[in-house]
Amino acid sequence: MNRGFLTNESFWQTFDALIEKNGINIDRPKGSAHPRFPDLIYPMAYGFIPNTTSSDRQGIDVFWGDSAFLQVAGVLCTFDEQKLDSETKILYACTEENIETAYNMLNHFPMHAVFMGRTTEVLN
Repeated sequence: MNRGFLTNESFWQTFDALIEKNGINIDRPKGSAHPRFPDLIYPMAYGFIPNTTSSDRQGIDVFWGDSAFLQVAGVLCTFDEQKLDSETKILYACTEENIETAYNMLNHFPMHAVFMGRTTEVLN
């Protein structure tokens, strides 16, 4: 067993189906400022999946990238040292560049993030 990376295709398919059923509500368009941190500009569309709940009691967060492949590319698991909470951010229709951009955006103190990606074979 490779303890560094384990994945299960049904995990990704479940998120794909959830997004297909519920859609994505974009509340922060690409280029918009964060509501509490005006210097933080969203490099891609950001929103949530309606009718879902994350650890912050809001909808599951989603970065919507520039890929033509409309499926989940991976997730970012975050931990915020100030709020003492953890969240999962879905990376939907994201290119490698989108993934790196979101990862870098979320890896600034007090926030830390790790990336778990869908295997390349699946992302045809």
